[in-house]
Amino acid sequence: MGAVQITLGTISVVLGVVAWGMFAKTIAQFVRIIRLGQPDGTRNGPVLDRLATLVKEFAAHTRMNKFRHVGVWHWLVMWGFLLGSLALFEAYGEVFVPTWGWPILDHLAIYHLLMEILGVGTVVGILVLMAIRQANHPRRAGRVSRFQGSNMAWAYFIELVVLIEGVGIIGVRAGKAALGVHDMPLWAEFASAPLGALLPASPNLVSVFAFVKLMSATVWLIVVARTMTMGVAWHRFSAFFNIYFKREDDGDVALGAVKPMMSGGKPLDFEEADPDEDVFGAGKVEDFSWKGWLDFTTCTECGRCQSQCPAWNTGKPLSPKLMITQLRDHAYAKAPYLLAGGQKDMAGDEVGITGDGAEEKLAKIDALALAEAERPLVGGPEEMGVIDPEVLWACTSCGACVEQCPVDIEHVDHIVDMRRYQVMIESNFPTELGGMFKNLENKGNPWGQNAKDRLAWTEELDFEVPVFDGELAEDDEYLFWVGCAGAFEDRAKKTTQAVAELLHMAGVKYKVLGPEESCTGDPARRAGNEFIFQMMAQQNVEVLNSVFEDREPGKRKIVATCAHCFNSLANEYSELGGDYEVVHHTQLLNKLVREKRLTPVAPVAEDVTYHDPCYLGRHNKVYTPPRDLVGAAGATFREMPRHEERSMCCGAGGARMWMEERIGKRVNLERTDEALGTAPSKIATGCPFCKVMLSDGVTTRKSEKAASEDVEVVDVAQLLLNAVKRGDGNNQQAEAEETTPA
Repeated sequence: MGAVQITLGTISVVLGVVAWGMFAKTIAQFVRIIRLGQPDGTRNGPVLDRLATLVKEFAAHTRMNKFRHVGVWHWLVMWGFLLGSLALFEAYGEVFVPTWGWPILDHLAIYHLLMEILGVGTVVGILVLMAIRQANHPRRAGRVSRFQGSNMAWAYFIELVVLIEGVGIIGVRAGKAALGVHDMPLWAEFASAPLGALLPASPNLVSVFAFVKLMSATVWLIVVARTMTMGVAWHRFSAFFNIYFKREDDGDVALGAVKPMMSGGKPLDFEEADPDEDVFGAGKVEDFSWKGWLDFTTCTECGRCQSQCPAWNTGKPLSPKLMITQLRDHAYAKAPYLLAGGQKDMAGDEVGITGDGAEEKLAKIDALALAEAERPLVGGPEEMGVIDPEVLWACTSCGACVEQCPVDIEHVDHIVDMRRYQVMIESNFPTELGGMFKNLENKGNPWGQNAKDRLAWTEELDFEVPVFDGELAEDDEYLFWVGCAGAFEDRAKKTTQAVAELLHMAGVKYKVLGPEESCTGDPARRAGNEFIFQMMAQQNVEVLNSVFEDREPGKRKIVATCAHCFNSLANEYSELGGDYEVVHHTQLLNKLVREKRLTPVAPVAEDVTYHDPCYLGRHNKVYTPPRDLVGAAGATFREMPRHEERSMCCGAGGARMWMEERIGKRVNLERTDEALGTAPSKIATGCPFCKVMLSDGVTTRKSEKAASEDVEVVDVAQLLLNAVKRGDGNNQQAEAEETTPA
């Protein structure tokens, strides 16, 4: 051990102790800060299922591989970081004694092969990721870049450290190879042995390589320990916990049902709730659960969510990534105030630090934290709000962000929680929603139509639609949930009529509720009005349970044409005691075709593209049945570039159906343009909301002479009906649907 080894080794150990101490202290601070969030006891088990999800997602990179051109390279870098830790800690010995190696492991050829692969894989992987970042850099791609708004300086720092670490692994091994330290076959040292042949046999060189590797890690530790908001670095640790504690213990993403409204870790009971004591959504950052704080901490700023967001892609201010990072920066800036016991009531008055010594306690809190505590969670620029209202209300709740996030951040749940507070406590929401809420309360549907008109759609049919009259017959297999759009909206009525006629032709026994049916409450819930949702859902559950009173749970079957009704009935009503077997009409019709109860005899000789409704596709994973029906109808199918889990939203979800778009390009026009790009004669879908939005888009493009007059938007049920019907004039499908805006 020479002077070089003693000097470099001493520096490495001293700085290492400081760096690791800072790192450990920051980890402890993370735990304290994340625990500032509201309790949530739903995330603890089952342990084995959650562990299985964790292992699958990180070891197989199942979610990261949704971007396949990135996944494999990130996989190499990830394992280089995890297992490369062996090489890092080995360097503490090598810097003092260049020939040192781990006991036992250093004598195994397979270990040396692993280190070679990790070193080379880390270097190659990070170089490719660096190239991908540059190819998609905002300076080139602008708003199209998923890195727009990300902290590029942090990313460059992390990439440089990873590169140095990878080079350090190979460098140390090459220096030891030059010394002839290991007597290993070439396959176990396929990179370091050839490189070592080019290097001088110098113990000092090995120590220098080990020192450089240690210093890059030491600098990394010090920088990240002082920067708790550097998600691009901290996700290396927090992602494991974020994946384990994801909302769905079966490993699915946080879509489908919205997270129940919680207070104190328990579902909120409106009959006993007290706005002065209970948490109504998220009005302050501390109102988010601890999992929300973990979400904010874990965001890597990769921008996958941003690249898929329909709002961002049409020029709106909402970026799911930037929303999460803004919440993160605010949370950690405000944390010192909260940790000191600070708390404000709804009027903004201090109620946490009061009494004797309050001024002294407040004086000890960082001024920036006190300033951050004054900011409203939601507010415009003049209010210094953390989240701008335009950002909050631009969301269509399509779930594309949640579907794509590689670390399982639950963006939609957080947005709904913020909306809940704005609606129920602040009464601060887009004016258009006021009318919709009033219609739901007074008329039981968002259009404000009379309940007695819910059966008006049956008048154009040449057969009698069976209406529930107090009991289901023994051979009634399904309750047909028509939905508000299907009952009142002219274009959606065509779908309802087509489905009813197909069920009639197939001999399926069913009944409709008629005037007893009411809105499921989906638009109210997505808009944040949980009170109206609970009221309507409980009313519907009471009606449905009375309808199915004599039926076993497994025989309580409902078929719905609206993707939003389908989602609420299937995924949300169980929370309120409504357990039903719910199918979408495309699923049932596909089943009837397979069973030969519906037989297409007149193929639809047209080019058809299909739009995946978000609440049928991403939220419920129903992709195949609608496409099968397009094929069964005999149409030539043309897939849009964005389809299935990456399908572009029509713009109607999240109660956006009832809100105006005043910023950027209309979402429905963006999707319409993509559909028209496939040169179809018909655009098919499976949701009345989508049908309305796309019909409006086609009408607009026709008026601009940008679309053929022959193009029309239809439901897949209408396509199938055309193919199933024979040439009987009385059975021809209704004329081309109307395109009058809703």
